[in-house]
Amino acid sequence: MPHRHRFHPDRLMDAVPVTGGEQVSGLAETAWIEVIKKMDEVYSDLIRYEVDLERKNAALEQTQQFIASVVASMSDILVVCDPKGRILQVNPALLGLTGFTAAELIDQPLTALLRDEDVQGFRPCYTEAVCEREARLKSKHGGFTGLVAMNCAPRLDRQRRLPGMVIVGRPVGELRRAYEELNRAHDDLKRAQQQLIQSEKMASIGRLVAGVAHELNNPISFIYGNVHTLARYRDRLVRYLGAVHAGAAGEELAELRREMKIDDLLADLGSLIEGTQEGAERVSEIVTNLRRLSFVNPSERTRINLTEVARNAIKWVLKATRQQIAVDDQLPVELLIDGIEGPLHQVMVNLVQNAVDAMEDVARPALWVSGRQLGDQILLVLRDNGPGIPTDHLLKVFDPFYTTKAVGKGTGLGLWVSWSIIRDHGGALEAANAPDGGAAFTITLPTR
Repeated sequence: MPHRHRFHPDRLMDAVPVTGGEQVSGLAETAWIEVIKKMDEVYSDLIRYEVDLERKNAALEQTQQFIASVVASMSDILVVCDPKGRILQVNPALLGLTGFTAAELIDQPLTALLRDEDVQGFRPCYTEAVCEREARLKSKHGGFTGLVAMNCAPRLDRQRRLPGMVIVGRPVGELRRAYEELNRAHDDLKRAQQQLIQSEKMASIGRLVAGVAHELNNPISFIYGNVHTLARYRDRLVRYLGAVHAGAAGEELAELRREMKIDDLLADLGSLIEGTQEGAERVSEIVTNLRRLSFVNPSERTRINLTEVARNAIKWVLKATRQQIAVDDQLPVELLIDGIEGPLHQVMVNLVQNAVDAMEDVARPALWVSGRQLGDQILLVLRDNGPGIPTDHLLKVFDPFYTTKAVGKGTGLGLWVSWSIIRDHGGALEAANAPDGGAAFTITLPTR
């Protein structure tokens, strides 16, 4: 080690020619001041470097503790290897699965954990591609563990060099159980969804039945009254014919004819039969419409006049409501599309019913319906003069379970089901506020 000479001011003074004592003394004092300043600067730098080093060491220690806690908390097994396949690190999950201790595995080859037939499968994993492998690991107490699904990934440094491999795995049994639980949850969700959709269908059917009941009431009441009248006429005819067959005299028959008003009966008989037949045909027509609206063959599409579907839905919904609602029908005679009439009728019933509910507190409720064909598209618009839809709700009205109605008055599924039905027909259902107020729903459907 070289000898370090200690600096001394007397030596500096000895080296200076003794010509002017005051000049030499001033030079020595200046040199000492410069030395002391330099020493202070060096000492300050050392203190600063020491503080920075301690801070970095503390941060490094915290990072190491964090990484160690994460590795220890992993439920999946973890094995880190060097480029030669020697084990550098394992986590408690692997130790618990195999029964080995960390000291027994560190610096051991990876083959110490693998069956002979599984070793070859891990050699291609020393590339930059992530690969998946399944293997049985050796157990400290003899034998092997259950099948383990593992992902092998290369461990790269900053220079993209390959210093080793990282293996993460989980027993296949746990994966299978997790998959089965997920599958069961998915099935439960689908069943719940189907039940909710069925509930909304039943609510739509309830509204439909209420309208149909009113629609059927008139012809059935007419038929019922006519049948009672025909029953009375029958009794009178039976009595008169009985007298004829009994050989009553002409004057007696004439008197009986006048008494029973046989001539008026015969004159009225034709209109009674015609009216009864007309009522029966009306009932038959309504039943036929109901059959067409059934959901028996939901995949069978036919040629449908959307105008008739919309008018029937409006008529039946309004029959079941107590409000007097003015309807402005601007539909053309035909709006023909390929579709399924039952679901499309449900869409129209839902839209009309929502409009009726929105106009509950409106003094003069009114409903406008219009439609036209634009090329190969059908456009149908249903508008009301209710309060409209709040702007921040326009993007939510088709979300499932979203409703502004009071509890017990809506499921929040009507518009979502309607949107889904129109989507399944290749069309779109949009909501907006009309310029004159009220909500407007626009249905766009392809003609074929």
